[in-house]
Amino acid sequence: MRRVAVIGGGITGVTTAYALAKRGVDVTLIERHRYAAMETSYANGGQLSASHAEVWNHKATILNALKWMARRDAPLLLHPWPSWHKLSWFAEFLAAMPAYERNTIATARMAIAAREHLFGWAQAENIAFDHRRAGILHVYRDQRGFERAAGVSRLLAQGGLQRRAVTAQEMRAIEPALSGDFYGGYYTDSDSTGDIHKFTSGLADACVRLGVACRYGGQVTALAREHGKVRVSMDGDSTVFDAVVVCAGTASRAMAAMLGDHVNVYPVKGYSITVQLEDPASRAAAPTVSLLDDATKLVSSRLGEDRLRVAGTAEFNGVNYDIRADRIRPLLGWVEQCFPGVNTRKVVPWAGLRPMLPDMLPKVGPGKAPGVYYNTGHGHLGWTLAAATAEMVAETVDKAGG
Repeated sequence: MRRVAVIGGGITGVTTAYALAKRGVDVTLIERHRYAAMETSYANGGQLSASHAEVWNHKATILNALKWMARRDAPLLLHPWPSWHKLSWFAEFLAAMPAYERNTIATARMAIAAREHLFGWAQAENIAFDHRRAGILHVYRDQRGFERAAGVSRLLAQGGLQRRAVTAQEMRAIEPALSGDFYGGYYTDSDSTGDIHKFTSGLADACVRLGVACRYGGQVTALAREHGKVRVSMDGDSTVFDAVVVCAGTASRAMAAMLGDHVNVYPVKGYSITVQLEDPASRAAAPTVSLLDDATKLVSSRLGEDRLRVAGTAEFNGVNYDIRADRIRPLLGWVEQCFPGVNTRKVVPWAGLRPMLPDMLPKVGPGKAPGVYYNTGHGHLGWTLAAATAEMVAETVDKAGG
């Protein structure tokens, strides 16, 4: 039996370990924290959103970034000081703009494929993760945004996803709790939401039942190719594996460099708040349908009866986990504006680093050297795409060892 190391215990690493273990592979999962899903897979927006598959390599993204540079509370904040990593990333981002349509369609297809696996795994392993299949409603405050969304919908349709245009009145019927002036929206009833931390933790437990050796608290210090295999060094010792799958999020770039590969992941910081709905009035005033507000680039998900998760923003500021009040304030203000009946006295803020590649597609598959594989760089869609990419890389690793 082949011995395979999976590096990273977030959603991509745990799903990869599970998909490999289901194929009978001897898997060791290595995670630097004491538990699975403690970084980017801890408190994201909660959306399983094929409807959010549009890649960012579009001129509108560039224009918005330039327009918002002076605003500390901007939905997309690009810190002006340069670094080689940031400059190289943006050069590759611009080079990928001609592939905008193709990559959006490919992402939508991948997101749809992921659903079947993820839902099936949750059922097979009896994982409770506050899954809510009530769809996702994209809301637009002006005609320009709504009409641009029509073009995105046509691309998503080519990828197999159907989402329908709805009027402001129809939006109220879909989510009666929503307040404010909106031009219209797009509703995707096949999308859903859930708690990524609960799912990943539950699947990690399933991995153990399948025989996966989980080495939590293990910091990888070196990776080296060795006679067609890979030596993984950590915490003063080292082990040779037949293959390694790098699922290390924002650390993937440095690990790939050790193995002779260029995987230009950049850490794009996002923020979330979890509003505790402790009183009956707040629970009644909070939305049950997941939302994406195009103007503010914020998403919301109802997690169970007593939690409302609101997340968003993108901050290009390197490896930085600081939770800034001026970045949290717009999320809180959005709740107070759109759902004024929700009590926001008790709110838990959080920040995480999305591992994002310049073309917005994850790196899935082999590296240059034998025994080296990647499943990383999912950006803002790790939760949405992970089950599909885990199956893809597990199939590739399994065939290579057959």
